[in-house]
Amino acid sequence: MCFRRLAAKTEVLIGLFYSQFYNEEEAKKYTQNSRMIEIQTRMSERAVELLNLAEDQPCYLLDVGCGSGLSGDYLSEEGHYWVGVDISSAMLNVALDRGVEGDLMLADMGQGLPFRPGTFDGCISISALQWLCNADKKSHSPPKRLYTFFSMLYSSLARGARAVFQLYPENSEQLELITAQAMRSGFTGGMVVDYPNSSKAKKFFLCLFAGVSGVLPKVRTVAGSECEISACGILCRFKVLKGKSVKKSKDWIMEKKERRRRQGKEVRADTKYTGRQRRPRF
Repeated sequence: MCFRRLAAKTEVLIGLFYSQFYNEEEAKKYTQNSRMIEIQTRMSERAVELLNLAEDQPCYLLDVGCGSGLSGDYLSEEGHYWVGVDISSAMLNVALDRGVEGDLMLADMGQGLPFRPGTFDGCISISALQWLCNADKKSHSPPKRLYTFFSMLYSSLARGARAVFQLYPENSEQLELITAQAMRSGFTGGMVVDYPNSSKAKKFFLCLFAGVSGVLPKVRTVAGSECEISACGILCRFKVLKGKSVKKSKDWIMEKKERRRRQGKEVRADTKYTGRQRRPRF
């Protein structure tokens, strides 16, 4: 079993990954760790908040990568019914020993989800989605596994439902890979980054809408205030995260012109029309 630093030092254990997955002993250690319980509960709470479910109304939810049922415990506390899917039989056995209230299924999410269309009112996933980007076998293709997962998830959600994934992306390229396959599967939505200016508290939540475009939720900041994220195209937003301007925007054009000037190339002078969006032709 290997450990990868995908988040703040205080939360590094949440990103555990394994070539042979958890054995029974490691699964029990993970579940009994008070720090892990606190982190999982806090992130599950935020994920459910982002689902924007109807108040005082029990929902039928899917928990992808449910592990030993720590996130499912929060769903039960909120009065929801749930089904948990995980690839580790050891983690699911611990969940059974703990007597979780949800139904459990052993499955590899990269091979799809065997549920009827429109089964669930929503989906959450805590610290699991990024592992589909790894090719653990020669036959594994991350884009294909992601597309298979998202397309079958889209089918299993009721129209208008949301799916919220808390994840630890390695880089912006991985984010683009994940979201490109989600968009290809029919989802709309975007990324919510809580506490974006904090190296320790920063959290990524991919919020997807099945069938109906929605408004992205507010973002939490270190000071506790909130600000709204633009609902522009999701891939453009990830390019901004990489430190680049959106392609063909005014900033992008100005940067390109300045770069060409530094290269000694002839560039047209800037005017008030530089980078202005033209009206569409009919």
